[in-house]
Amino acid sequence: RGRRSQRGFDTGRGGAERGQDHHAKVMLDLEASLHGGPRTFTLRVPEIDAQGRLVSKERVLNVQVPKGILPGQTIRLAAQGASAGAEGTAGDLFIEVEFQPHALYRVDGRDLYLELPVAPWEAALGATVKTPTPGGAVDLKIPVGSHAGTKLRLKGRGIPASTPGDFYVVLQIALPAASDEQAKAAYRAMADALPFNPRASLGV
Repeated sequence: RGRRSQRGFDTGRGGAERGQDHHAKVMLDLEASLHGGPRTFTLRVPEIDAQGRLVSKERVLNVQVPKGILPGQTIRLAAQGASAGAEGTAGDLFIEVEFQPHALYRVDGRDLYLELPVAPWEAALGATVKTPTPGGAVDLKIPVGSHAGTKLRLKGRGIPASTPGDFYVVLQIALPAASDEQAKAAYRAMADALPFNPRASLGV
């Protein structure tokens, strides 16, 4: 095995020097993992200047992001680490990936979650509603008697990793505002027609 020299190089067999590996963490948009493709990152990385001093320099890298990459995984860029000078081999750069928050989806491993608002009558009576997914909008069937927190699974529609994740839709009940007399009358009629105590499970 090679040994670490005083200047931060690996001295391998035959005395050849190899630059240190560098490590960095970047925030990646979810779409890059869903579809793969090029992304540009600006990093500040340590380098040894001509006088042998350790300095920090800004680098712009064009990186091909593999489809299905997950948070915590790394992308290896060969020979993009520290230089070992004219006689040696540069080290590698390892980029650890984290995801930026998404406007619609929450990431849990390779699974994706969406909180979907539905009207009370859609949850109670069942309905088919348009629902966004990473692959485009779908017609999702809401089962009769659903409630807030009901979880519906679309198998294999999560992050397309080696084992694809699933896409979960979590129902949230959206209540219409009682903003005018007609809406208030509808709520009063519902209260009269439905003998319902939402706190019955609390014993009150």
